[in-house]
Amino acid sequence: MSQKAITESLPLSEPVLLILLSLAGQPQHGYSILKDVERMSDGRVVLSTGTLYGALRRLLDDDWIERFEEEDTSRGRQAYRLTPQGRRNLQGEIDRMKNLTRLATLRVATKES
Repeated sequence: MSQKAITESLPLSEPVLLILLSLAGQPQHGYSILKDVERMSDGRVVLSTGTLYGALRRLLDDDWIERFEEEDTSRGRQAYRLTPQGRRNLQGEIDRMKNLTRLATLRVATKES
């Protein structure tokens, strides 16, 4: 995916950003993602299962994440992980937010001087 195509996908909604961040470290199951999102947001973002699985379905359709088969599938749970495209899009959002934060910091510092 080109840089232009990535930037056309941005900005990400906060729930999608947190879901991708949850998957950035390692594959996770839906329930683990729910808990990780809540923990990362200090309880501010609490996803319903419908919201989570709707977002996961869209991310799967867009090839940002993929299902991951674990060796122990006795419980029938699906694990998810980032694809290379999903990782690039996540990095694009991180870069966009860094630039926005840098600009905001400069503007606020200039206004206070």
